Amino acid sequence: MPSIAIRTPIPGPNSKSWTARRADAVPRGVSAATPIFVEYAEGATIVDVDGNRLLDLAGGIGCINVGHRNASVLDAMHKQMNSHLHLCFQVTGYGTYVELAEQLNEIAPGCFPKKTLLLNSGAEAVENAVKIARAYTKKPAVICFSEAFHGRTLLGLALTSKTNPYKLGFGPFMPEIYRLPYGSSQAANKTTLAQEQWVAMFEETFSSVVPAEEVAAIILEPIQGEGGFNVAQQSFLDAVAFVCRKYGIVFIMDEVQTGFGRTGEMFASTLFGIEPDLLVTAKSLGGGMPIAAVTGRSEIMDAPVPGGLGGTFSGNPVACAAALAVIREFADGRLARRAYELGVIFLNRALQWKRIYPFIGELRGLGAMRAIEFIEPSSGGRPNAEAAKAVVQHCLAHGVIILLAGVYGNVVRLLVPLVISDSEFEEAMAVLEDGVRFAALALEAP
Repeated sequence: MPSIAIRTPIPGPNSKSWTARRADAVPRGVSAATPIFVEYAEGATIVDVDGNRLLDLAGGIGCINVGHRNASVLDAMHKQMNSHLHLCFQVTGYGTYVELAEQLNEIAPGCFPKKTLLLNSGAEAVENAVKIARAYTKKPAVICFSEAFHGRTLLGLALTSKTNPYKLGFGPFMPEIYRLPYGSSQAANKTTLAQEQWVAMFEETFSSVVPAEEVAAIILEPIQGEGGFNVAQQSFLDAVAFVCRKYGIVFIMDEVQTGFGRTGEMFASTLFGIEPDLLVTAKSLGGGMPIAAVTGRSEIMDAPVPGGLGGTFSGNPVACAAALAVIREFADGRLARRAYELGVIFLNRALQWKRIYPFIGELRGLGAMRAIEFIEPSSGGRPNAEAAKAVVQHCLAHGVIILLAGVYGNVVRLLVPLVISDSEFEEAMAVLEDGVRFAALALEAP
């Protein structure tokens, strides 16, 4: 029996009504990737307010690795809600905060003593990681990379690469932020360099742009999310780790989108053998609840003075209970293995499409973090945002939710819940294949 059930054109009348109300009540700056409003969600499916049942390959932008309304997560939240909802950890402590910190300290990469700060969102965690690095090193500067995304706060935007719409009209941004090329292993227009060559790039930067003695931290995503699922070169990551050790720079790994099984390991850092000084997590940590964390070397995490870190709702008890349940869901390795399986299924199908359709460029990602780049082959491979948009729109009309990514909006990305069944994923892949075929025909039409 198919999982997708389309009862009205999408959007249906009820979604259209809510969209009209939204236009009157919500600022236009809050984007809407789809025109639907949701009534119910479970596992990998969503039912909208018009009764249409869709397969969700967006996962709340990577927040639902354990699936919508995961039973273990809901049970943990219900138990916590029967005790207390909010206390503020800086005022009166509670065990779930400490338990979650202990668990994150244990599972985060690195064989050294760690401590964890809990927060509300990925952007807030990024900001606090930079604060902690500056407090520890007593240095101001931060190095980030092209095509990065680190959040929408002013510091997050200073670190983020894409200008429109994220940064448009919001400047000036935080000073002492320096951007370098990102060492992607899959970008055809970038050269694969040896570790020594990447190190030389950093040395040149320290000589001509910002002195190493002034750099507090280097921050990067092992696989860029909003940037288009660009996978880092191993030599690039090794060079960053080397430079950080050499100059006493704090290595911050942003695993907001890659964390919690998305790439086939609990953290993508493990795939590359990297032990960052500070690890930033959020999104799927909470299984649908807003929670984030900075986990890192104890001596670095202890650098800020008492009272220098915190937040009223940071480490909310219900969110902590949900996160502890998420970690238990990953304990047996089943979901991480499922990420590998989903990646293989996707790649087997997508490689066939790439052989047929010249407007498909790179197939990017690792594990279940997968993306298709669309290009204009007749113009030397320029980004083809029109094709990517056509695929996304076709899929939505036929019951599959996927998202765009990339600086030029020409990448279709999948962040499917790892609990999706084989039959559901096959159904979604069939719709995606039809979407690629539809886009190819549409672009050929006079």
